Order: sequence, then structure tokens, then C-alpha cells
Amino acid sequence: MKTDELVAALVADRARRRPAFFPRPLALALLAGGVVSLLLFFIEFGFRLDLAAALATWRFDLKLALVLLAPVLAFGLCRAASRPVAEPHPARRLLPLALLAGAAVVLEMLSAPAASWGTRLVGTNALVCLTTIPLLAAAPLAALLVALRGTAPSSPALAGAAAGALAAALAAAIYAFHCFDDSPFFVVVWYALASLPVIAAGAALGPRLLRW
Repeated sequence: MKTDELVAALVADRARRRPAFFPRPLALALLAGGVVSLLLFFIEFGFRLDLAAALATWRFDLKLALVLLAPVLAFGLCRAASRPVAEPHPARRLLPLALLAGAAVVLEMLSAPAASWGTRLVGTNALVCLTTIPLLAAAPLAALLVALRGTAPSSPALAGAAAGALAAALAAAIYAFHCFDDSPFFVVVWYALASLPVIAAGAALGPRLLRW
């Protein structure tokens, strides 16, 4: 049997046996990992003290839009990466997030004096951001990798990286309610940098855990 025929047979067999398997386990894994992350968040961090006032500012609202859109899009990416037949250019699912991030940066450049750009970029919690997002992403990443073991991804490394992106996006969404830095400069740069180790960990673990 040729490789293409084998893949087609595996896909058809999965469709007959477990038509509803995916993405339900992925969603349940995300929920389980998210609960652990939330518990850790409330124990160690908690909401920022000026949350009510922050909600009335466009920078915080835009930050929320970014961090809430990210896990939605990353979930679709993770779902696509878990399939036995690869989707062409799956990363394009994140294009709306990139466009919104670019628009947010441009809006900040137009709204804030150029002399303040460096201060807004550095912020006050960069180190906390770089450590907290990976910490909060650990449980969701582990749960997602377990869920993905029940699939047959065409690229285990890509599936692992997608799981890392989803876990990091969820962690960033949780951390955003504690972070006092609302500038799009800070959010786009430091949240992305904090997500890279989680994505790299998923990509490294994928071939070990998701190979079929």
C-alpha cells in the first residue's frame, strides 16, 4: 500500500470510529490546563488593583482584544496541525492577530509622543511577563500534548509548536489581567517574546510524544 493510500485509510478509519473525537479532547485539555493556570494565577498574582479604571481606557481594552483573539486563532491552528493530512500554510490562521497587532502599534505611534516610545516599550514588568507567561502555560501545554497523542498529526513538531502557541496564548490572556503595562508596544513585543519558549518546548516535545 502506498503512503498516500495508507494516510487516506487512517483518516477514513478515524472518521468512522470517532467522528466527534476532535476537537472535544483538545477543548477539554485546554479547559483543564486553564483551570490549573487560573488557580496559580489567583494564588500568586491576582487581578491588578486598578482593573475597573483600566477597563475604561482604550489601551487596556485593545490589549484584551489582542490576548483574547490569540487563543481563539491558536485553537484553530492547533486543530489544523493535529490532522494526518497537512493543511497548506496553517500559520496564516494567525494573520488576523498580526494585523490587529500591527494596527495597535500604529495607533500607539500616532497617540503617544515619540519621546515616550522607549519607556512604553520597556514598561515596568518585562521580567515578570517573560517568566509568568511560560509558568502559566506549563499546565495547558502538558494537557494539550496529552490530548494530541490521540490524533495523528502530519508533522508532530508543528503540532507541538501549535500546542505551545495555544498554551502561551491562554497564559497571556490570563496574565493580562495582572499586567500593568497596557501599551501596544509592550504587549506586542514582550508577550510575543514570553511565548517563544513555550512554542519551542512544544516543538521539541512534539516529535517525542506525538509521533505515529
